[in-house]
Amino acid sequence: MDKFKTPVAKRVKKMHGENVNNTAGTRTPAIVIPPSPCMKQLGHGTGVNVYLMERFSPANGRYRSPWAVKKVNRHVSDDDGTYSKRLSFEAGVLRGLKHPNIIGYRSYKSNDKDGTAPCLMMESGQQSLSDLIETQDELQLGPFTPKEILKVGVDIASALQYLHEDKNLLHGDLKSANILIKGDFEVAKLCDFGVALNLDEHGNGCDEQHYIGTECWSAPETLDELTCTVTHKTDIFSFGLTLWEMISLCPPHVDKLCFDDDNTIDLTETSQDDFSSNEEEYRKALGTRPPLPDIELGTEYLRVLEIFNACTEIDPEKRPSARQVLHVLQNTDKENVKSHQHKQEKNINREITMNVKQEIIMKEKQEIIMKDKQQNIMSDKDRKIST
Repeated sequence: MDKFKTPVAKRVKKMHGENVNNTAGTRTPAIVIPPSPCMKQLGHGTGVNVYLMERFSPANGRYRSPWAVKKVNRHVSDDDGTYSKRLSFEAGVLRGLKHPNIIGYRSYKSNDKDGTAPCLMMESGQQSLSDLIETQDELQLGPFTPKEILKVGVDIASALQYLHEDKNLLHGDLKSANILIKGDFEVAKLCDFGVALNLDEHGNGCDEQHYIGTECWSAPETLDELTCTVTHKTDIFSFGLTLWEMISLCPPHVDKLCFDDDNTIDLTETSQDDFSSNEEEYRKALGTRPPLPDIELGTEYLRVLEIFNACTEIDPEKRPSARQVLHVLQNTDKENVKSHQHKQEKNINREITMNVKQEIIMKEKQEIIMKDKQQNIMSDKDRKIST
């Protein structure tokens, strides 16, 4: 599954612009990071592991909110410092961001003289969207509900608008693994800014920057290294594929490869020619809009599918901006609320009507009973008179 991890750049280029901050001098010696085996591992990425660090305050004898700690994996080669530089770079980017749908920066600890690996400390998320998708697939629950997909869409579109317009930044590696979900889809947060790129005031990528991304989610304009062009619409293509993931429950285009049920390639059942052919099909599919899974989707998915199609246009100019996506999704949410309220009102009115009808029926029954009683009384009187 290494295909779906963020790749390593072939070369590390200098990033321009005030958005990318050098984190030198940002160490916090007072923070003691426990050894990795003493912390629960939350996940891993290319060259890094993420752990949960519980924090206890001796002052008041209480546990404070936990942090997520990202550390360079000691079991991978980092002789050229690629992973350490990327982590330092991410700390600099994250430190300058503040948005409810972006994971919060907490601290950064660079290499110590004793050889301690650099650590980036962040707000702790609960589960990645990727993990939730995997669980949904394993339990054969089918696509996520439109409400859940639209919630993720609204939150991440809001984060992208902030990045693109307020910070002139491209996330550069948007996918389900880099989205954290808190609670029962209460909030979605964007994370992992290790390969972010600067944008100019027009939303175009700056010169001398190298787009990395993850190929499954990469926009078509980024796939050819010689003609690679980057704009804010590059993130939008990946955004569309992430919504698609929540329907298909798998990474884009993996159906072109020879995967078993456990998402591993079965080389024993696949000849080298077949494998090469499948690899070629997979390569051809990259940067295209994947077909929807062969399942029946109700009309309630219509808006999700409209956004997916618009965001995965081959021509970047035809894709909506994050602001436009957010506007559409927020209006959809309002429409859903109004529709729900309208249904509630109809149900209430229907219930009132039913209650009124029942009262009328009961009243009519009571009147009939009273008439019957009166008739019986009159009949009794008539019988007595006749006798």
